[in-house]
Amino acid sequence: MPNILFIDSVHPILEERLIQMGFVCEHDYTSSKTSIEERISNYIGIVIRSRFTIDKTFLDNAENLKFIARSGAGLENIDVAYAAQKNISVFNSPEGNKDAVGEHAIGMLLMLFNQLKQGDAQVRQGIWDREANRGIEFSGKTVGILGYGNMGEALAKKLVGFNCNVIAYDKYKKDFDGFFVDEVSLNELFEQTDILSIHLPLSEETKHYVNTAFLNNFKKNIYLINTARGNNVKTDDLIQALQSGKVLGACLDVLEFESKSFELEQTHHEAFNYLKNAENVILSPHVAGWTVESYKKLSTFLADKIELFFSKK
Repeated sequence: MPNILFIDSVHPILEERLIQMGFVCEHDYTSSKTSIEERISNYIGIVIRSRFTIDKTFLDNAENLKFIARSGAGLENIDVAYAAQKNISVFNSPEGNKDAVGEHAIGMLLMLFNQLKQGDAQVRQGIWDREANRGIEFSGKTVGILGYGNMGEALAKKLVGFNCNVIAYDKYKKDFDGFFVDEVSLNELFEQTDILSIHLPLSEETKHYVNTAFLNNFKKNIYLINTARGNNVKTDDLIQALQSGKVLGACLDVLEFESKSFELEQTHHEAFNYLKNAENVILSPHVAGWTVESYKKLSTFLADKIELFFSKK
């Protein structure tokens, strides 16, 4: 029986589906990468989230590997190009958490616009300061979506009912304008945007893509949402923009200085201290796509793709 190794924990429905397909599933959530490399040739498939990087050394040892299943959207921890050279298929499941990400982005922005963080804290202290907590509305504003993949499209669909204008720019995707969104050039994004929502993958091209030069291109002072990857934004530049008022407020589910296990690295406390104390910054712990429903859907979409892959063999 062909064996599949689970390197990270995922929803059990994936293992159930794989067993139904005739596979034997094993788990190793604790061994070092080197230890797993020594026996990875025993497996035809691996299931991973973000535990470690699947690099050339790992893939060279994976002599019998047919597929890598990444639970989630981002593939930055997998050398996809080298896997393709080795005839190893790579599956991810961005469809599984796109709705969660869209809802979370809207939730963070509503919290920021309606002063819910400080309002909640004040009421708990018996303070009813209505004027200081006067909110602003989505209606009539332009939301610019940077990167129009699964996440960007899901957000656009959810914004329809807010009576705002939704535009999107994607360097590698064209002809997607329609009922939910208008496709624009990068210059048009700079010209029109009131609220910028980032939905980029992480690559050499997109690391620190949102920096001082990028932010200064916007005609208006903007609000910024990042539910993609922390390294898409150069944090020091964002802080400068928050201080100058170029960025009026930020909603950050991801931070540049997160470790692979999504915890705070120890070398960026000055920047983090600014963000955590800023009233116009909303933070959450990399959970935009981390809902009860998405947990199951991420594994379901992976199972569907693996089943289709082997049905064609």
